[in-house]
Amino acid sequence: MSGARPDGEFRTEELLAEVMSRLIGDARHVAVGAQSPIPAAAALLARRRGGGRPWVSILESRTHNFFTDGGRELFDCAGQGRLDVFFLSGGQIDGEANINLVSVGDYRKPKVRFSGSFGSAYLYFVVPRVILFRLEHSRRALVEKVDFISAPGTSSQNVYRPGGPIALVTPLCLFAFDREKKRFRLQSVHPGHSVEEVIENTGFDFDRPAQLPQTPAPSAETLRLLREVVAPELADAYPRFAASVFGIPTQRRSGNGEAAIRNP
Repeated sequence: MSGARPDGEFRTEELLAEVMSRLIGDARHVAVGAQSPIPAAAALLARRRGGGRPWVSILESRTHNFFTDGGRELFDCAGQGRLDVFFLSGGQIDGEANINLVSVGDYRKPKVRFSGSFGSAYLYFVVPRVILFRLEHSRRALVEKVDFISAPGTSSQNVYRPGGPIALVTPLCLFAFDREKKRFRLQSVHPGHSVEEVIENTGFDFDRPAQLPQTPAPSAETLRLLREVVAPELADAYPRFAASVFGIPTQRRSGNGEAAIRNP
């Protein structure tokens, strides 16, 4: 996704961070799991815009994380209703917002094995606003029906479920999720892409309005915040991402144990 960024333009990562940040809204507490640098950037951007709110917990960060017991404390926090927004992805995501983090093909003889479900099913049920994201928008990633349901997008009416998905963000577009219809609705298409491209690369059916807006590009002030304020904060948990996308020098430990700066 990354590439050269001429002055006045933006990278895909910056656009996606802006879209996710807007989806966070007026949340009190946002948490970001492992290997999620763009959601982490979005959460830190939302905090800067909100003057310190929401609280941001990034599990891989030593600075932006007030948990002392890692994932277990995060699960307790979510179960107590003290977590408003979380981010989930999957090897496959289908049109009912089911996600697959286990395998592709026959479960007994899979073609592809993913890293595992971890706590996705639990968090999907208890966090009120789950933002789905997938950095590959293709028919193999966004499928009609997932091969294995790690976490279901919806539940029957007799199941107590305060949590669930609100949206799906990809490099091509933004989908909103309708929990009653159990369907996605195309909300906007990102600059440089088209509805036809989204249809061609999406394996599930979705609703869309007759007149579809374009996703607003990040403003100059948003790009300033991302590049000058958020990026240095992000480097704590995601040094390689901050270096490759924003040009933040990475840190390594020198022989005497002190931090040394290394340019990417």
